[in-house]
Amino acid sequence: MVQTRIKPYFEQVAEKARREEQRRAFRRNQVFGLMLVAAAILLFWLLRTNPKWIFPPGWWRP
Repeated sequence: MVQTRIKPYFEQVAEKARREEQRRAFRRNQVFGLMLVAAAILLFWLLRTNPKWIFPPGWWRP
């Protein structure tokens, strides 16, 4: 059940800070997960594609 009492100011500030910290951690984890997924897709693409498309003959010479 939801509490209907009026909370003291410092308790409200502490709860708001705690929620903000949780949100920041959630966003950081979300970005890290998306980067892992992107890296996995890139690695899969590099391993499945024709190597001659990525490194054509003579690509290291001007």
